[in-house]
Amino acid sequence: MAVRQRPERDARGRHFLRSSQLAAELVRDAGVQPGDAVVDIGAGTGVLTRALVDAGATVTALELDPVLAGGLRRRFADREVRVVEANACRWSWPREHFKAVANLPFSGSGAILESLLRDPSRGLLQADVIVQWELAEKQSSVWPATLRSVYWRAWFELAIVARLSRRAFTPAPSVDAAVLRFRRHARPLVPIGAHAAYRRFLASAFHSRVPLTRALRGRVTPRELRRLAPIIGFDASSYPRDLDARQWASVFTFAQARRRT
Repeated sequence: MAVRQRPERDARGRHFLRSSQLAAELVRDAGVQPGDAVVDIGAGTGVLTRALVDAGATVTALELDPVLAGGLRRRFADREVRVVEANACRWSWPREHFKAVANLPFSGSGAILESLLRDPSRGLLQADVIVQWELAEKQSSVWPATLRSVYWRAWFELAIVARLSRRAFTPAPSVDAAVLRFRRHARPLVPIGAHAAYRRFLASAFHSRVPLTRALRGRVTPRELRRLAPIIGFDASSYPRDLDARQWASVFTFAQARRRT
């Protein structure tokens, strides 16, 4: 077991994996194969990066901290690793097929996931990311639905695949963590070309915080909603949070067809 010490420059919300053995198990569980293009987001001290390289992946290591990025360049100078000093929230994600395996900073994981998953036309096939347990539990739950989870589930399956004790990290956080997996659907619930329209549709409904009959006003009439509800499997008096991803995709499809008639 290799224990990584806390770097001299510590970013808020960063908690580094202590064990290279655990990192190797996480990479193996993610199904990383030789030749896979993998992005290690917030590579830090390189524990996951090393495991990815050992698995035969071609790795892009994203790291915002210049000191840590410099350490990664020195450590992997003779390996198939491209170190990019960049903010993941502003980085241009590849259009070509790639996977992501990462230990995300707890304080910024939501924003990073939003950047990674906002445009489904990018090449992401699967992401296995370590996040705070509460965030993983919230986004992987079917109910109550959130705008983000409904939107993401149109193109990806979401599931918690592991729970990690806070003692697996240094410095130890105050809460446990989870490995949250996003795996692309073979058949999306919403066409990729409609993703921007779908995002606006969901945002309008979720931000209103009123029953669906009012939240969807102007897009679906109350009468249409009452007819649609038993077919799709929800109650017409429900709130936006009460519909799952497939139900929301069906309502959107109906609303789009209604606009064209």
